[in-house]
Amino acid sequence: MGLKLLFSISFFQWVLSVQSVEPFVYDVNFAGAVGDGESDDTEVFKNAWNVVCSSHVPLGIFRVPYGQKFLVQPLTFNGECRPKNITIQIDGILIAPSDPSSWKCNDANCNNWITFQHFDGLIIRGTGSLHGQGQKWWQMGCMQNKVLCSSQKAAGFAILDSKNVHISGLTSVDSRKWHISIERSSFVHASKLNIKAPKDSPNTDGIRIQHSTNVTIASSTIKTGDDCIGIGDGSKYININRIFCGPGYGISIGSLGENGRRETVEYVTVRRAHFYTTENGVRIKTWQGGHGYVRHIRFERISFSNVIRPIIIDQYSCPPHQHCKNYSTAVEINNIVYNDLRGTTNGEIAVELSCSDSAPCKNIRMKDIHLDYGINGKIYDGHPKSHCLSVVQSWDEGNVYPNVPCLTRKLSY
Repeated sequence: MGLKLLFSISFFQWVLSVQSVEPFVYDVNFAGAVGDGESDDTEVFKNAWNVVCSSHVPLGIFRVPYGQKFLVQPLTFNGECRPKNITIQIDGILIAPSDPSSWKCNDANCNNWITFQHFDGLIIRGTGSLHGQGQKWWQMGCMQNKVLCSSQKAAGFAILDSKNVHISGLTSVDSRKWHISIERSSFVHASKLNIKAPKDSPNTDGIRIQHSTNVTIASSTIKTGDDCIGIGDGSKYININRIFCGPGYGISIGSLGENGRRETVEYVTVRRAHFYTTENGVRIKTWQGGHGYVRHIRFERISFSNVIRPIIIDQYSCPPHQHCKNYSTAVEINNIVYNDLRGTTNGEIAVELSCSDSAPCKNIRMKDIHLDYGINGKIYDGHPKSHCLSVVQSWDEGNVYPNVPCLTRKLSY
C-alpha cells in the first residue's frame, strides 16, 4: 500500500509539473526567416520545425509572426515529434511560388503545398493567410501542367493520417486546386475559416474530406470555383454547421463510384448553411456502374439565394462529352432527410431526384420545403419544378413546394 500511495503521489506531482510547464515557442525569425515575400524561406521553415519537433518540452509552438510574408516551396510537417501537443500559430502570410515551373518538389511531395501528417494532438490557428497563387496553374492545360493534372488530390493545405486536430481562424486564397484536404484522419475540427477563389477558377474546392471520420466544419465562409465542401469515399460522422457558401458548386457528397469502384459515405449532417448564387445547393452525385452506398444523410435549416439547383441527387454521372450508357449497378442511396429548406432558385428545376433504375433511391424524406423563383432577393412570378426518377419508399410531411410527385404523403416521421 505504501508503494502504491507513493506512486500515486509521484504521478500526481508529475501531472501538475507538466501542466505548469511553459510551452516552448519558436518563431521562424529565430531561425533566420527573411519574410519579405520574395526570398525563399523554405529551408528556414524546415529548420525551425526541426527545433520545435525535437524539443523536450511537452508543449511546442511553431510561430509565423504577423506583419511579414513568407515565400515557401512545398513543405511537410511530420507529427512524429517529442512534444505530444503542438500548436502551429500562423499570423503572417504564407505565399506559394506563382510560376508552376518554379515549384521545387518531387513525386513524393508535389501533390500538396503544405502538408501536416502523422499527428495526434495538433492545433493550427491564427489570423494569417495562405496565398496559393493559383492563377497561372488555372490557365494551363494538362499538356503543359502534368504535375497538377497527374493528381486529383492536389491541395494547398492538407491534413493526412492524423487525429485530434483543431484548425481555426485562417484564410486560404487562390489555391492551385483544392484549398484544404482532410484525408485518412479522425476527430478533426475546423472553424472560423475564410476560403476564397474566383468563381471561374477550376477545381478549387474549399474543403475536401476523404477516408475520414468525426470531422466538424463550422462557422466558415467559402467562396470558390467548385464545391464549397466535398465529401468523398470513406467519410462518416461528418458534421457541417453554419457555412456560408457561394459562389461555387454547393456542398456535395461525391462524386462516388467512378470506374466501377465501391465507395461509401454515411452519417453526414449539414445544418444552418446558406447558399448564395451557387450552381447547386446540397448535392449527392454518383457515377453509373459504381458500387457502395450513401446513407444516413441529413440536411436541415438551410437557406438558398439565387441557387440554380437547390436540391439534387444525380446517379447518372458519366465522363463529359461521352455517350452515357446504362449500367446494371449503382451506388445505393438510402435514408436521406431534407428538413426546413427555404429560399429562392433561378433555375427551372428546384428539386431534382435522378436515381438509377437498377438501384432506386429509398427512404427520401422531405419536410417543410419552400423554394420560390427569385433573383437578387426578389420573388417573381413563376413556378419552380421538380424532377423525380426511380425513387421508392419515400414520403413528405408539412409544406413541400414545389411538389415532388414521387413522394408519398405522410403525417409524421
